[in-house]
Amino acid sequence: MNLSNQYYQLGKNFYHETLPSPVSEPELLLWNAPLANALGIKLSRQEDNELLAQYFSGNQLIQGSKPIAQAYSGHQFGHFNPQLGDGRAHLLGDITDIQGQAWDVQLKGSGTSYFSRSGDGRCAIGPALREFIMSESMFALGVPTTRCLAVVATGDAVYRERPYPGAVVTRIAASHIRVGTFQFFAVRKDIESLKKLTCFAIERHFPEIKVATSEGENSAEALVSGQNVLDFFAAVLKKQVTLVVSWLRVGFIHGVMNTDNTAISGETIDYGPCAMMNHYHRDTVFSSIDRNARYAFGNQSKIMQWNMARLADCLLPLVDEGEDTALAKITPLLQQFANDLQYRYFEMMVNKLGIAELVEGDIELVNDLLAIMQKQQLDYTQHFVALAESLTQEKVDNFIENTAEAEQSEQELWLTRWYSRISDDVTAAKALMEKTNPLVIPRNHHVERVLAISEETGDLSALYEFLAVLQQPYDTLKQTKAYQDAPSDGDENYHTFCGT
Repeated sequence: MNLSNQYYQLGKNFYHETLPSPVSEPELLLWNAPLANALGIKLSRQEDNELLAQYFSGNQLIQGSKPIAQAYSGHQFGHFNPQLGDGRAHLLGDITDIQGQAWDVQLKGSGTSYFSRSGDGRCAIGPALREFIMSESMFALGVPTTRCLAVVATGDAVYRERPYPGAVVTRIAASHIRVGTFQFFAVRKDIESLKKLTCFAIERHFPEIKVATSEGENSAEALVSGQNVLDFFAAVLKKQVTLVVSWLRVGFIHGVMNTDNTAISGETIDYGPCAMMNHYHRDTVFSSIDRNARYAFGNQSKIMQWNMARLADCLLPLVDEGEDTALAKITPLLQQFANDLQYRYFEMMVNKLGIAELVEGDIELVNDLLAIMQKQQLDYTQHFVALAESLTQEKVDNFIENTAEAEQSEQELWLTRWYSRISDDVTAAKALMEKTNPLVIPRNHHVERVLAISEETGDLSALYEFLAVLQQPYDTLKQTKAYQDAPSDGDENYHTFCGT
């Protein structure tokens, strides 16, 4: 295994060089073999267990690694902090997979850096295991996400409200460039670094955007045109549409959608106070630090629009020297983004109902169903699965033919409309629903149960069984039914917490 250092080449304005802090007794707890294979990593848990523990605890550097803590700013719950940065993470470098794509390799919980402020730079074992569970589940659900390669126990205690066993997570991402990374340079009016960052991001994520270069110049010094920047912004917006719509499809609540947790690659990043929705309610929030429900389930589209507007603010000087002209050029992209989010959301929702193409009347059908689900506190995952499982052509035809509208309840009235909409091909509708609606999600009470067992006993067998089901969320396995149940209390008193 050998790393290169593409981000490191941007220069010292972008990071601080820093080494991971050693740990006393590294032990490999989780190893993501399929991801390792995709990355072309030849080491295996069976043969190289001790070496993997050394590498992914930060005790020993991987060949070619030049560890850094990345600099960034961020709006946290709407309040701007001009300097955040990696306070407990080290970007080791990047690795090129078997398809030729570069991926960041980052340790999280690996010690302090210049950006740590009063933090200890460490991670407890619970949040480390949670990130592995959640990111692998999201990947299997088809949601764009960062992934975990490894979790290593450190043998050292981490002190929060009480001592916990410590761990280091290895996170793999297309990059760790955030909206907050652009904000870091924009607030300092460092236009040259902003250009460098934009060029790097284009080269890394959107190579189809052709940036002109002068003879003898490297990509970091490329001649970024205003049109390049607009094309870049449009490409970032497209990624965010896919991301948010994917969250809403499966009932995911990020919990901390700050601009420093918004990756321009369109990947889900930071699984601290995240949670999954049980019964449908657009105002669902579980994060203990989201006291005003800013990042509630139904607000996520609106917040992503706000975050993208903050990115637009940063890019204005690169679009045009005249602010009014730059605004006139970039504002239509934001307006289109809002329209695209709304259209793609309803397109996804009708897919959940087995409808392949959104037509007039379908939005009302969706909204009426969600109103019924919210009023009756119907489970978001279970209800769509039940609708799909109940479908047969004969049942639909008989229902439409024999049910008198005057005698129908609110739910029966809705069913009549839905059945009429899909009656031409119920088999195709059911197939689309089964493809779109997962049978199982990482329900909060099951996540907490396996984490508690793992923390208290050190036995990961319950976690492995849970992961095996989560990694095939659209298939019925022997153990699937054991993880489909909603919590008996509806998660009424459930709260998630930031791992710091």
